[in-house]
Amino acid sequence: MRLEPVDRPPTLKARFAAWMMKRQLGKVITPARVIYDRVPRMYDVGYALLKLQQSGLALDRTTRFLVTSWVAMQNHCGFCVDIARAGALLEHVDLAKLNALPEWRSNPLFDERERAALAFAEEANRSLTVSDETFERAREHFSEREITEIVILGAVENFYNRLNIPLEIEEDGLCAIQQRRRAQA
Repeated sequence: MRLEPVDRPPTLKARFAAWMMKRQLGKVITPARVIYDRVPRMYDVGYALLKLQQSGLALDRTTRFLVTSWVAMQNHCGFCVDIARAGALLEHVDLAKLNALPEWRSNPLFDERERAALAFAEEANRSLTVSDETFERAREHFSEREITEIVILGAVENFYNRLNIPLEIEEDGLCAIQQRRRAQA
């Protein structure tokens, strides 16, 4: 990590957010301590994006986690892969598909709808465009709103990846915390 985490949240909003993260995730996430505590207005941005992802999208939860996780994996953002896995556990989404993401093209766990979403997200992430073929394949399985949401999810994931990667913010052990909590319940 290139910057040391801030030990004390600088604002009341940051302290409240830290308390909520500890309660929900088991710890205060490193991006909050490294980035948001240095630029506290980022809490507003992060909260708005989290709210959108959790309750403002029509796409089913599994597809949302598959798309964001695959983009994070492509971009090599260890933190984002970890928090997506933790979020999936919190929302009772099976990790089997997330574990199998590198083989999504051939693994029988994935249906054609999920493959269309992942192909779209991958191509858009790699080149910022998608071929007519990829777009039409997505159109066979998704509404225009859902296609737009896949684009939004990829863009938001890229935003987070581009915050974490240059500062070398790596995995926080959030998935492991959720797995321990689940085993104790």
